[in-house]
Amino acid sequence: MGNYKKIGLRKSYLIFGAPDVGEREIAEVVDSLKSGWLSTGKKVAIFESMVSKRLGVKYAKALNSCTAGLHLSLIAAGIKRGDEVITTPLTFAATANVIVHVGAKPVFVDVDRITGNIDPRLAEHAITKKTRAIIPVHLYGRPCEMDEIIDIGRTFKLKIIEDAAHAFGATYKGKPIGSIGDFTCFSFYVTKNLVTGEGGMVTTNNKKAASLIEQYGLHGMSRGAWKRYSDHGFKHYTIEVPGYKYNMMDIQAGMGIVQLGRFNQMQKRRSAIWKRYLKELSNLPIILPPSVPDYMTHALHLFTILVKSERDKIVHALHNEGIGTGIHFLSLHIHPYYRKTFGYKRKDFPNALYISDRTISLPLSSKLTDRDVSDVVAAVRKVIAYYS
Repeated sequence: MGNYKKIGLRKSYLIFGAPDVGEREIAEVVDSLKSGWLSTGKKVAIFESMVSKRLGVKYAKALNSCTAGLHLSLIAAGIKRGDEVITTPLTFAATANVIVHVGAKPVFVDVDRITGNIDPRLAEHAITKKTRAIIPVHLYGRPCEMDEIIDIGRTFKLKIIEDAAHAFGATYKGKPIGSIGDFTCFSFYVTKNLVTGEGGMVTTNNKKAASLIEQYGLHGMSRGAWKRYSDHGFKHYTIEVPGYKYNMMDIQAGMGIVQLGRFNQMQKRRSAIWKRYLKELSNLPIILPPSVPDYMTHALHLFTILVKSERDKIVHALHNEGIGTGIHFLSLHIHPYYRKTFGYKRKDFPNALYISDRTISLPLSSKLTDRDVSDVVAAVRKVIAYYS
């Protein structure tokens, strides 16, 4: 086959997942800096209210990450040492790590090979007397089959904690993701569809759980403790639970407020890029993202391709062409900690492994120009042709 020769299409490197941040977001951050109120304050409350209204859910609690949201959702759900929580191995480490952090055991079940999402039938078969919750992951922004998962939860009295790090803006049978399970956790990390730099959100319709998440997210302080330094005068706080430092800052929330106002526009751009990729990469020997049924709206977070072989060499060649890519994900069951701690073997989850060995995520951001997209397409076509 010989050595791959660089095409040299780009002079500058195309960063994977570059955030679409403009002058309005910058102005909002500057406003926070000038106001002197940088940490949790009024902008966080406004952002929470906007998300709650958009998703049609009673409570939305802003935090510093989706990881924090998953952790606090498990705590609010009463998951404790010795319990079991069913989830997928085809996800970011945080999904399973937080289960370990509360002393519970992550129980992996395989995914559907086409969608990459958890297989509800396998999840039901994995339930034991110790099972207390299921964490479905809306991988790439494609909703899981929530009717089946909710039915399982009701039948076996399990909490459903949705990992929607990829899925802000997705819908399932007319319902926004964020309004279906007991808890839904979103990420607003720098690569996500809606960006606050770092940040996350938990949505729920459970008033008591929402209050617990708010308290645990700010050291366990009494509700509304962030107001103690406001112009209403100093107020003492009390520690009611042993909490964490998980709060979102007003600086971040200000970005979120602007991003939420632009969200529909940004999604239209992502959709246009998605359609171009589907059209212009359709004749290559790769597997493209599958279509979704009419009752779903895909969040269009990650455009992933599955290659037949030489995945790492393809990623390296694209890098040399100035095209950043991602791998979502190396299945958790093959990582050293989960393999050694829980005894998982490489072939335990064949569908997750199949995707894990072949997946490449292409650049997808509303910031991409038409020329950027053309460069990605040209590089992928050239590199795939060489390694096929």
